[in-house]
Amino acid sequence: MATTTTRPTTPAPATAAERPSLAARLLGDTHALGRRLPQLLVGLTLYGTSMGLMLRSGLGLDPWDVFHQGLQRTAGLSVGAWVTICGALVLLLWIPLRQRPGLGTVANVLMIGAAMDLTLRVVGTPGPLPARIALMVGAIVLNGVATGLYIGARFGPGPRDGLMTGLHRRTGRSLRLIRTGIELTVLAAGVLLGGTAGVGTVAYALAIGPLAQFFLPWCTVPTAAETSRKG
Repeated sequence: MATTTTRPTTPAPATAAERPSLAARLLGDTHALGRRLPQLLVGLTLYGTSMGLMLRSGLGLDPWDVFHQGLQRTAGLSVGAWVTICGALVLLLWIPLRQRPGLGTVANVLMIGAAMDLTLRVVGTPGPLPARIALMVGAIVLNGVATGLYIGARFGPGPRDGLMTGLHRRTGRSLRLIRTGIELTVLAAGVLLGGTAGVGTVAYALAIGPLAQFFLPWCTVPTAAETSRKG
């Protein structure tokens, strides 16, 4: 008796009508948009504000902003403009890594640098050292709050975080190793270009992880499934 074998069928590629729209790809889960969208915008605005305050303290910047300030001192433009330009260039590196941006990714590129420049126009550098230390500490704490807000809105990572996770997925290296390598590279380049590294750089590196871990659970918007389980 002859037997017939059935070959598995390959699913047909999605038609244009079946593919998700650009808006759907950027927004992802549409649950609780009334809370998530404002939270994203507030978080990114506060993030840029914290970066401006950190710069005004004059006690050192986080590694990426050391790089941005170095570019500003070398090539002109504002520090915030370089934040935007570098964010867009890093986003281009997502293409070979096959990372998909979300609304938070795009908003990150557009908003943080503008908020930083606006803060620098409004806030001057305090003279006494105690005031500068207080400004630095406040900026780092505010950055932790802002990180929790914009990540907790669940609209996708920022360009630099997405570069880290994309390299982790493609290379298999640990996130810690990749993050450390990226941060040290941009810090060294920034110092060579004339950016300001100092006690604030060390304080930021030591504090931002624990601060973000503390604020993130308070700021994360639950998914629809999580909300229904609680109900």
